[in-house]
Amino acid sequence: MKIALLQMTSGIDPAANARTMTDAIAEAAAGGAAMLFTPEMSGLLDSDKARAASSLFAEGDDPVLAAVREAAAAHGIWVHLGSLAVKEEEGGKLANRGFVIDAEGNIRARYDKLHLFDVDLPTGESWRESNSYAPGKGAVVVETPAGELGLAICYDLRFPDLFRALSDAGATILAVPAAFTRPTGAAHWHILLRARAIEAGAYVVAAAQTGVHEDGRATYGHSLVIDPWGEVLLDMGEAAGLGFAEIDPGRIDDVRSRIPVLSHRRAIPAVTAA
Repeated sequence: MKIALLQMTSGIDPAANARTMTDAIAEAAAGGAAMLFTPEMSGLLDSDKARAASSLFAEGDDPVLAAVREAAAAHGIWVHLGSLAVKEEEGGKLANRGFVIDAEGNIRARYDKLHLFDVDLPTGESWRESNSYAPGKGAVVVETPAGELGLAICYDLRFPDLFRALSDAGATILAVPAAFTRPTGAAHWHILLRARAIEAGAYVVAAAQTGVHEDGRATYGHSLVIDPWGEVLLDMGEAAGLGFAEIDPGRIDDVRSRIPVLSHRRAIPAVTAA
């Protein structure tokens, strides 16, 4: 089965970002894809909080989400909208929320990013997602044409317990939309994504942001599709655009039968040495 990935350089104008996605939805459907995957923060990347404030909405009012749902229905294709910044009704913070949208434009699943990126990098970059975002509350798996899809977002990639929970819940394909920084991407992106695929015996689909954005940040790109054996099927490099890959469900059964790590998993109690 064919899937498509959209590698984006999202900017500060949600309407322009929405057009990029709706054009990609049409192109992916025309190219025979059953499902399109987009990156983290597809609708808006803007580190200027004051400027971004006017472009943030509650889920039911978000024009980017509405446009993507309409385009999915118009072209008869499923879409994993990697994430949007969504206003929460309570608490005064945002959610970094991904959506799985079916070919009729219905929302089949939502996932709020669990692990928030609060770090100081050697380059001088400093990120404090928890200043603006509330963490999610649990793992999400949803049935899609590509298989049982387990949802994660960007920094979640570094927490293998989440991916164990997703594969224990039946996930056969893992989505990791991201806006990785260039230093961390160059060091860890390929390694961690291949490890998550191998550990779970599952496909990994990671649609990424790329390039230099209007707010000045730079992201790593290299949207990937990785098979359950850890083989890279698609690496989109640094250019924005659309890519395609083939998913073979039989490959999952083959890998899991050869190395049955899921059935060999054990609960491991903590032990303190005397």
